[in-house]
Amino acid sequence: MQEIKYKPIGIIHSPFKEAKGTPIQAAIAKDTEGTVEVFPEYLEGLKDVEGFSHIILIFHFHLSTAVTLRAKPYMDNEERGIFAIRGPRRPNPIGISTVRLVRIEENMLYIKNLDILDGTPLLDIKPYVPEFDVHEVSKIGWLEKNIHKLPTSKDDGRFTEKQ
Repeated sequence: MQEIKYKPIGIIHSPFKEAKGTPIQAAIAKDTEGTVEVFPEYLEGLKDVEGFSHIILIFHFHLSTAVTLRAKPYMDNEERGIFAIRGPRRPNPIGISTVRLVRIEENMLYIKNLDILDGTPLLDIKPYVPEFDVHEVSKIGWLEKNIHKLPTSKDDGRFTEKQ
């Protein structure tokens, strides 16, 4: 199969300068503010984005240097398959986060509920549409017994330590 390459369309700016202590999901990063700087050549692509209250950011885990197919996820101490967790040490280090869009000023998107490190390369933006993105869920795997830990969970450095 031929190689796939992506080029960043912008950069995410946040108050989180290091992984440790960063909220592990946007759902618990309530009111954490940041900005998304979209590079000028992609400015035209922002037309009509202001009509959405939430957007999905697709980004590159730029500080992820190792790939592991099994890891201990946040909120659990049992090793799990990488595709059953949301950790950054993936074969393709791509992350997603749904954030609240506050406003747009030219190429700057002002956002809230941010759980992404400062300087993270942005790969894409998609509108969040509940009718597309909310699904009735009947099971959540290993998280079933751990989801209660979410409100107090922060990055503890487990994915930035060298292995």
